[in-house]
Amino acid sequence: MFVGSLPWSIDDAGLAALFAQAGTVATAQIVKDRETGRSRGFGFVEMSSDEEAQNAVKNLNGTDVEGRKIVVNIARPREDR
Repeated sequence: MFVGSLPWSIDDAGLAALFAQAGTVATAQIVKDRETGRSRGFGFVEMSSDEEAQNAVKNLNGTDVEGRKIVVNIARPREDR
C-alpha cells in the first residue's frame, strides 16, 4: 500500500506500529531523500494478506497522525514518464 502525507517524524517502526492495528505487517518502509536521509513524507506498507490490506485502507485512510491526515491506498505500479 502507498501511505502519503506522513509526518516527518515517523520512522519505519512507527509506520509498522500504526498499521499493526489493521493486521500483520510484512514490511513497512518510509521513503527517504538520498542526499539528506530525511523522510520524504510517504512510504509503503505490505500486509500479510489482501484482506488485511483492504481493511487497513478502509480503517486508516484519512486518519489523523500527529496532526496530519494520512492517505492510504493500494499502490499501483510506477508509470513510465
